[in-house]
Amino acid sequence: MGDLTNSDYYAKTQRNDGSSNHEGGFGVSVMELRGLMELRGGEAVVKIQEDYGDMDGLCQRLKTSPTEGLTGDVTDLDKRKEVYGENLIPPKKPKTFLQLVWEALQDVTLIILEVAALISLGLSFYQPPGGDSGESCGTAAAGAEDEGEAEAGWIEGAAILLSVVCVVLVTAFNDWSKEKQFRGLQSRIEQEQKFQVVRGAEVIQLPVADIVVGDIAQIKYGDLLPADGVLIQGNDLKIDESSLTGESDHVKKDADRDPMLLSGTHVMEGSGRMLVTAVGVNSQTGIIFTLLGAGEEGEEEKEKEKKGKMQDGNMENNQTKVKKQDGAAAMEMQPLKSAEGGEMEEKEKKKANVSKKEKSVLQGKLTKLAVQIGKAGLVMSAITVIILVLYFAVDNFVLQKRPWLTECTPIYVQYFVKFFIIGVTVLVVAVPEGLPLAVTISLAYSVKKMMKDNNLVRHLDACETMGNATAICSDKTGTLTTNRMTAVACYVGDVHYKEIPDPGLLSVKSLDILVNAISLNSAYTTKILPATKEGGLPMQVGNKTECGLLGLVLDLKRDYQPVRNQIPEEKLYKVYTFNSVRKSMSTVIKLPDGSFRMYSKGASEIVLKKCTKILNQEGEPRVFRPRDKDEMVKKVIEPMACDGLRTICVAFRDFPADPEPLWDNESDILNELTAVCVVGIEDPVRPEVPAAIVRCQRAGITVRMVTGDNINTARAIAIKCGIIHPGEDFLCIDGKEFNRRIRNEKGEVEQERMDKVWPKLRVLARSSPTDKHTLVKGIIDSCLTEQRQVVAVTGDGTNDGPALKKADVGFAMGIAGTDVAKEASDIILTDDNFSSIVKAVMWGRNVYDSISKFLQFQLTVNVVAVIVAFTGACITQDSPLKAVQMLWVNLIMDTFASLALATEPPTEALLMRKPYGRNKPLISSTMTKNILGHGIYQLVIIFSLLFVGEQIFDIDSGRNAPLHSPPSEHYTIIFNTFVLMQLFNEINARKIHGERNVFDGIFRNPIFCSIVFGTFAIQIVIVQFGGKPFSCTPLNLEKWGWCTFLGLGELVWGQVIATIPNSKLRFLRGAGQLTKKNEMPGDEDMSEDNEEIDHAERELRRGQVLWFRGLNRIQTQIDVVNTFKSGSSYQGQLRRQSSTTSQNQDVTNVSSPSHVSLSNALSPTSPASTAAPAGQC
Repeated sequence: MGDLTNSDYYAKTQRNDGSSNHEGGFGVSVMELRGLMELRGGEAVVKIQEDYGDMDGLCQRLKTSPTEGLTGDVTDLDKRKEVYGENLIPPKKPKTFLQLVWEALQDVTLIILEVAALISLGLSFYQPPGGDSGESCGTAAAGAEDEGEAEAGWIEGAAILLSVVCVVLVTAFNDWSKEKQFRGLQSRIEQEQKFQVVRGAEVIQLPVADIVVGDIAQIKYGDLLPADGVLIQGNDLKIDESSLTGESDHVKKDADRDPMLLSGTHVMEGSGRMLVTAVGVNSQTGIIFTLLGAGEEGEEEKEKEKKGKMQDGNMENNQTKVKKQDGAAAMEMQPLKSAEGGEMEEKEKKKANVSKKEKSVLQGKLTKLAVQIGKAGLVMSAITVIILVLYFAVDNFVLQKRPWLTECTPIYVQYFVKFFIIGVTVLVVAVPEGLPLAVTISLAYSVKKMMKDNNLVRHLDACETMGNATAICSDKTGTLTTNRMTAVACYVGDVHYKEIPDPGLLSVKSLDILVNAISLNSAYTTKILPATKEGGLPMQVGNKTECGLLGLVLDLKRDYQPVRNQIPEEKLYKVYTFNSVRKSMSTVIKLPDGSFRMYSKGASEIVLKKCTKILNQEGEPRVFRPRDKDEMVKKVIEPMACDGLRTICVAFRDFPADPEPLWDNESDILNELTAVCVVGIEDPVRPEVPAAIVRCQRAGITVRMVTGDNINTARAIAIKCGIIHPGEDFLCIDGKEFNRRIRNEKGEVEQERMDKVWPKLRVLARSSPTDKHTLVKGIIDSCLTEQRQVVAVTGDGTNDGPALKKADVGFAMGIAGTDVAKEASDIILTDDNFSSIVKAVMWGRNVYDSISKFLQFQLTVNVVAVIVAFTGACITQDSPLKAVQMLWVNLIMDTFASLALATEPPTEALLMRKPYGRNKPLISSTMTKNILGHGIYQLVIIFSLLFVGEQIFDIDSGRNAPLHSPPSEHYTIIFNTFVLMQLFNEINARKIHGERNVFDGIFRNPIFCSIVFGTFAIQIVIVQFGGKPFSCTPLNLEKWGWCTFLGLGELVWGQVIATIPNSKLRFLRGAGQLTKKNEMPGDEDMSEDNEEIDHAERELRRGQVLWFRGLNRIQTQIDVVNTFKSGSSYQGQLRRQSSTTSQNQDVTNVSSPSHVSLSNALSPTSPASTAAPAGQC
């Protein structure tokens, strides 16, 4: 019955849809089009013929013209959007502020504090019966009544709760702003994606969201299809539909055999025009999206996890897990983002693939550090509590021999709760939960600023990895050069012209063939338009090399447009589009007498090899012998290439009408050509590139050029750029020679052979995308250098995808880059300029330095606060710094300091040093010296104040105060001095390389100044008006003076520390060594296992047990590590690591005996971890 009603409903909606659409004036409904798009191949062709006659019939029903497109009339476009929908899938609702607050409350340490505070609050209202309770309960209650302060006992509990609320609100606000920034970035990426459509017979670029049903879209190599459509006309079109069907083979598309094109698929070869038939939620990807319940639970989860990962800087890890756990559904989930305009399934693939990269350098080091500090803090806080409880018990019940009275129990419990709160507070201060925050703030700030420097960062951690880059493999065209091609020399009719000749000098025959060959054998989307500004250069649209050739036609006083109008694109008989294997493009036309002529153009040495004739001065073909070819290469091509010109050969071949050649037999067709001319095209080096390359080399980064051009052109450009200098011992080789040197007899790449080539290699010419990928992989996998190389790669073509993904940081070209390249990249260069990469390096190093500054500051506070709380508690049974004060210090340390120190702008000085490298300790010896030095100063001051402060200031001692006693001046001075010392030390922390002038450039960072002054102002308010909640009593001016003086001492002491040379402090060298080479693999194993479990817990809650059952064994054995991990708020940091190793290691981790992982996790130098590097290399 239910089925029946459903189908009735469906039929009804279909009828409704139909009628409303026909009312809309269109001859086809949404449902009919949806039904059509579900067909494939021959079925679809038959359906179109049956229902609409042919493609023109379908176009008429949709009121559009296959050649001129829509008129572009606004009312018509609005009506189409209303009837057929818009081309976007409504995005997910962002998390509300309350949801983020709830997430922040999940932090274990905060929960412990809340519970302790509530117990303390409850017990403070209890009064033991009887008047002599004070006596009977011993020291426990003494003093409280005398002061009449018992009723104020609740204040401490309430104050702790209030501080927790503050911490939670601040965390939630940070997450919220992070999410907002991230969404801004998303929409920016989405707006970037434009698509070519024909409207009113004009080809225009439109944002993907503005495409409507009935548009005629022009598709070309490298496009990511933004909507479903039917092919009207195509040339050699091949589509990668793996994102929808899972088939990895490219599918040939043809208007007669298989015209169906689906959104979210990639154009791998060829070009064509399609009629858009379904957009947004009605397209195939949109339908899958709705099936999976857009806005429903599952999708929300996926979105949640994805967003979380992305904000935190590593979005990959989760997706990999979803894929494993969801098998079938994962396949469908891939293209979901498509219609949001650009965030397509390639990103999902990227997530799976990138997870194979190692985790970013900084994250590896930070995670290790956070775990170490967390363990130390846990131990310290446990010892503190134990000592306090024992001291109290021994003192009261053993030494004073008091009995345990039942009516006193709540008072004793209150003491124990107080001790427990002190212990938890020590833990709170010890745990560096500010680390993830500092990283996030620093990255988010950098990403925002990098936008202005033409770097659109798609993956947050790429920005930091860039700071460690040791090698950049750059394309030539468009990145190092201006990508404005102009023909400056040519060889026609046996004459080599050093500049473009007068058309009168050439034979009319040669000229006609040349003009036809260039005009017809190029993408019709390539055009030269008049300059937009007066006196400016003409605008080049489309493929720049083709623009250079069309420019040659115009220079020869001819015009290409009339030739194209005579033979429009749909009349081209067959097109062999350019690809990296052919390195040429050919177009076949049918001549009026029924015979065929094929025009061909491509890399000169490749096309000339296929020529058997050449046109002479009269324009007649003559024989072209091999020795003529050699002579031509020596006398024409090499001299052009040595001037840095790209050489293109134009040729043709005639075929008889009968028998018609077998066009699919390429090797026979593209042969026996007749050469027409060789053109030298200049692409000048960008004026700012040589300086940028010098800056890179000074910063310890090797720049290599990887190009498809011939070796001489590449060498000439490399010398102009400064990549190589004449007389230096460097390699410039082409792809063939490169492969000969790195492959063994079986044709396999050997790392040993690769290691002999890459260190000296500076120019790789005539390289295929595979060569690029091989080179990048070879450099990354090499163990030649002590540090692993960190490689950045630029790419613009679809086939650069693998290299962009393999690299540590992939840069795609924003202007010339194809959608596929952009999807595979980490950063998009919006101006395609090499000097923007140098800016990315600067920002990356700045992030690393900002984090180090924050660490230096935070660790000083950590060390001092923990030692003070610990020793104070042990000697005086009470922490000199109260719980609420500790939380305030924690807030200064974590949130404010991370804001202040993470937003320092970069300076040129950052490029004056070598990259840090993967194995260099995060805390350098200079930083260790600063941390220890300032720690000693602060401890001396605090302990002096604690034990002799009352004599110095002539005040009452605050030591050994009973429960609920009023705040003492003594302890207020200690707290105030402590905070002021941190404040001035924050200024010291601005420099981490031992510079003397800590105020240098301080006013360039308004955030820093406002935070320092703001904190100082709040501190005054807390001390003067904080009262009981903050355990403070107001101080007079003289005491404020002394506190400030002791704080200022930090700056003077900083200068003293700076004068001590590091060489004198040998013992510091190992102090900051967190990531020794032999520990890295072990560390990664541990994080991997942690992640699996962490994820398993989340997934099990959702009831998807399947894949994770095998992990239970590991889970029990690794509980110890987990306790530390979940026991504090750096779990975000741990969760954020991407799965570092490749999939096979992933598998090993799950199936291998888990005790290995556990030992790795617990002992840094376990045999398992020491043995790993050999295997890794």
